[in-house]
Amino acid sequence: MGRLDNKITVITGANSGIGLASAKRFAREGARVFMTGRRQRELDAAVAEVGHGASGVQGDIANLADLDRLYDTVAREAGRIDVLFANAGGGEFASLADITEEHVERTLATNVKGTLFTVQKALPLLVDGASVILTGSTAASTGSPAFSVYGASKAAVRSFARNWSLDLAPRRIRVNVLVPGATSTPGLHGLSPSEEAGRAFVAGMEAQIPLGRMGSPDETAAAALFLASDDASFVNGSELFVDGGQAQI
Repeated sequence: MGRLDNKITVITGANSGIGLASAKRFAREGARVFMTGRRQRELDAAVAEVGHGASGVQGDIANLADLDRLYDTVAREAGRIDVLFANAGGGEFASLADITEEHVERTLATNVKGTLFTVQKALPLLVDGASVILTGSTAASTGSPAFSVYGASKAAVRSFARNWSLDLAPRRIRVNVLVPGATSTPGLHGLSPSEEAGRAFVAGMEAQIPLGRMGSPDETAAAALFLASDDASFVNGSELFVDGGQAQI
């Protein structure tokens, strides 16, 4: 018997990294998984990798028409949502002197606007007692050079959870933030402009982590499964850090 048997789950940004690892875990635990990603070819490959009847709906969470198409599909094929993992997000390095209007708009469109409307547009499908998981970041809790816009966007996500857990309290819908630290994902490694810079970046990150290494997507997915399941039935409005102690010590 799985921890998510017969649960209808939606995971955004599920074509790689933490989203894909979570889709695999959720499916193995009995969930019907709907996955989104911006790139159709990568999404198709991810859906095939997950198996267990998973479905993929291509789209960008910053595009509200794409979100409407996602939820139209879920409504037609499943009729409800038990678990929503609003995982999609992204960021780029830019020092204060180098921040541009485009950089701000791009980051906030995905991490703030996209996360907001991912949850808002799911409300008619979310069952009473559902679990909503938002992806935060240790960058919202600690300073990071040249990462201020990303950090601010993830601080907004933390604020969303505090407020939405109150907005949705009459429906007993739990809203929590999953906070990965440095995790070995394509998105993180893609921040570095070269292989040499990437090695230096990873070494610098690992030096800040008490456990002395980066995390794996599957380790974060295990925490996502906890928040999605009834094991977390009294966990609400909180942050769950999966960071090797990076933001804690």
